[in-house]
Amino acid sequence: MASSGVRGPTPRWGPTLGSAALFLLLLPAAVAQGCSQNTSRTCEECLKNVSCLWCNANKMCLDYPVTKVLPPSSLCRLSSARWGVCWVNFEALIIAMSVIGGSLLLGVAICCCCCCRRSRSRRPDKSEEKAIREREERRVRQEERRVEMKLRHDEIRKKYGLFKEENPYARFENN
Repeated sequence: MASSGVRGPTPRWGPTLGSAALFLLLLPAAVAQGCSQNTSRTCEECLKNVSCLWCNANKMCLDYPVTKVLPPSSLCRLSSARWGVCWVNFEALIIAMSVIGGSLLLGVAICCCCCCRRSRSRRPDKSEEKAIREREERRVRQEERRVEMKLRHDEIRKKYGLFKEENPYARFENN
């Protein structure tokens, strides 16, 4: 069945997929070249490859020891090792990252404590709810006892003629 009418633009994935495949094929070759080729060059050229480490003491570009977190001192001292950017040495990078990480952890801990304290003060826990409920029950019972005692006392006053009238001068007006 032939379709008639105007067709929209068709996507052209061919060149894009081809260039991506070529890039993926050439990427291991670029990494495999190693960092030792950049030894006679500058720090910036060495650190273009993220797997390289620049040693400022002897001006060498070295492969970063990925099996260890920090490069060993036999490879290059931390004060002269550069990774990522040339203007920050490894010691300063470690100290700065530690301070930033510690500050973030401290901030998160403080926020958690404040949020927990705020939610605890807003909503009473079970023991506080129980104490409030018991206090209210005691208040209601006390009020009932007070009313009963008042009625009993009023009955005794009526019985013995000691009942207080609303207007104490009403007796004199009736005579």
